[in-house]
Amino acid sequence: MSPAQIPSVQPPFPFEAYSHVLGPIAAEDGGGYQFSMPDFPGLLADGDTEMEAIADGREAFLAVVSALVDQGLPIPAPQFKIQDFAPVAASGRLLTRVPKSMHRQLAARAKTEGVSLNTLVLTLIAEGLGRRSAVDLSP
Repeated sequence: MSPAQIPSVQPPFPFEAYSHVLGPIAAEDGGGYQFSMPDFPGLLADGDTEMEAIADGREAFLAVVSALVDQGLPIPAPQFKIQDFAPVAASGRLLTRVPKSMHRQLAARAKTEGVSLNTLVLTLIAEGLGRRSAVDLSP
């Protein structure tokens, strides 16, 4: 059985209208950069350079939009804009404490997945933010 060909479609909102998250991948996980879009949970791409990760992210965006249209599902409108984050100073560094039992579970899952603990936690946060943005982000 051959895979179905999904026709490419013109997105209702341009790629640039959506915010994205771009971050380094740890050297022990292969290095490079990871790309995600909070408005599309599960959309992940990577590349050796930031520009390659963004280019791969653009391809993934078009593929996801085409697949959603093919399945008759709605395309989410952009929820976040760069200016929404402008007043917030962010270094990109986050330190937190978790219960030992949670740390143990996260470490075990990271080992099972074959990724670093930081990569696993970043992915879980990105997925969680994507789910929450689809529902409501009001405080």
